[in-house]
Amino acid sequence: MEAEIRAEFESSGFSIGGAGPEDAAQILSTLLTYCINYKMSPADLVSNWEVYYLNRQLDGLKLERSYLDGFLSHLQNEVKERLIEEEANLHVYSSNDVDMLVDNSHADEAAFLDTPGSKQEKPPGESSNTELTPLTSDRPSSSRMAKTNGERITPFATRVNKFTQQYVLNSDNAASMPSKHEAETTEDELIRRIQPSQRCSLEVQRSQPEPGCRFMYDRMEDRFNYLEDRIRKSATLFSASGLCGEPADATLASEEKIFAVGMVTCDGEGRLNEKSILLQGSVEHSRGERVRLDLKDLDHFSLFPGQVVGIEGRNPSGHCFVASKLIDSIPVSVDAQLPSAKKQAVDNGSHPQNSDAGTLPRALSLVIAAGPYTTTDNLLFEPLQELLSYACRKQPQLLILMGPFIDSDHPDIKKGTVDQSFHDIFYSEVLTKIQDFTQYLGNTVRVILIPSVRDAHHDFVFPQPAFDLNLPEDITHQISSLANPSLFSSNQIHFGCCTVDILKQISGEEISRKLPGGKPGDRIGRLATHILKQQSYYPLYPPAGGVPLDFSLAKEALEISSTPDVLLLPSDLAPFVKVLSLGEGNDDQKQFICLNPGRLAKGIGGGTFVELYYHEDTSRTNASIIRI
Repeated sequence: MEAEIRAEFESSGFSIGGAGPEDAAQILSTLLTYCINYKMSPADLVSNWEVYYLNRQLDGLKLERSYLDGFLSHLQNEVKERLIEEEANLHVYSSNDVDMLVDNSHADEAAFLDTPGSKQEKPPGESSNTELTPLTSDRPSSSRMAKTNGERITPFATRVNKFTQQYVLNSDNAASMPSKHEAETTEDELIRRIQPSQRCSLEVQRSQPEPGCRFMYDRMEDRFNYLEDRIRKSATLFSASGLCGEPADATLASEEKIFAVGMVTCDGEGRLNEKSILLQGSVEHSRGERVRLDLKDLDHFSLFPGQVVGIEGRNPSGHCFVASKLIDSIPVSVDAQLPSAKKQAVDNGSHPQNSDAGTLPRALSLVIAAGPYTTTDNLLFEPLQELLSYACRKQPQLLILMGPFIDSDHPDIKKGTVDQSFHDIFYSEVLTKIQDFTQYLGNTVRVILIPSVRDAHHDFVFPQPAFDLNLPEDITHQISSLANPSLFSSNQIHFGCCTVDILKQISGEEISRKLPGGKPGDRIGRLATHILKQQSYYPLYPPAGGVPLDFSLAKEALEISSTPDVLLLPSDLAPFVKVLSLGEGNDDQKQFICLNPGRLAKGIGGGTFVELYYHEDTSRTNASIIRI
């Protein structure tokens, strides 16, 4: 079994090593113990290691003894979370429970000492109502939010470190970024109202499908047409680029070097490895047949199922294509631009300052967050309220909120213990707070809501239509909902967004080989560039479990025709903000910003979000990851 563990790690691009063979043997023995104790197969162990490796952003691809203690803690947490999910009535006690018990004992003691005669009647002008007041009258504070739900004090409300910066992009140019002293204000501080900024423009290039669309009716023919169109279109782009020869049939035996275009597939239902890679061609060039790929002559590659690639090589036997060159980036069409007819301006005629979006500078201030927006121990949506309070102080031009809003994985939602419908919770706890926020800041702010397949109150399909908000007319120009995925622009800055966790899903299926003796690569950056290189928001095939991919809706909705300036990919992986390029070491390639804001709420505590100041290009753009 130790040999199987070593083989699984090596097939995923990792090596097990130390100071000598004895260290490697000891590490393997420890890993074998993990498999036995936690009843995992070697493949499951490697999958858990990849999640730990990405979340910790470890350097190098060698598993050393110093990593084992942290990896063991990760496995223990995974087992604990699985037990909690399986046992509905099981509670794992922690220090938070001790604090809650201490607080409750003080409350009971105070109630015991308080006699009816000691209670004084309040003047008629005072109110005993402890409900949250709208942002239009007063900004809600942390202390007031902590006393909701019958004076209940939640672990989130008692956290100590609030709004701390975890990471800053382009810190040398961060003069315009808020300082850490400005990040948090107490209830008694006066809010300094700055001069209202200019209202940003908003144009929607692609937001499909439309609300109320018909789904769950895709046929096998739709699946075939979707895959065939991807391969055939990619072959056309490779041919038109002039960088490669005319695509040929890779399944035919030939001693001559040929160029072929096809989709990477696996020869079975297991995980992809170097021995199981097949190339599936189009019906036009190879009748849709598959041929085995031999990558022994390639010094580096990065592949996953569903990836469309161009390959140069020979097929001497007719059964195995020996690759000598691999191109994993589909060329961009020369006329790849968004038709003006498809642009939808989301501006109101009563606001002439935005009638001409082209006159606005390429500068924008944003706050970007992804759900869940409430902790797992309640449905008070305290993290969302804190985020809106922070945005009230910073006054960004654009607030982007990505789902899930009503998380289907929340314990109360899964158990069905709530006494409201999911739609009622969304409108009363989420949309009402956002309306109060926009009314407080006025017409200078915009809010964009993007759903997730984890939203319990929305259509369970991907691509996913936008929310049908039914807002009052006086606020529709401020709050917009877009489809998942979507492409839009604000102040001539183009954004692409997909709330499906494609980064985590590709990371679990990808195999790679790095240059011999090369520096450790940026794996998260490589995973993100796969999205744009494949010109698809979801290039993985077959789709991961839990992704309701409807192929009848996917053709146009998932296509990325041009590189956006900012790519939003919320994920369960560690939050990041990166400046990436599609070219390897080529400065001429367009650079773009890819970010994962993390989850606003994690368990019973707070998570992270991103504050972004985009100015002209990536070199003068500032961004910070903030822990709420």
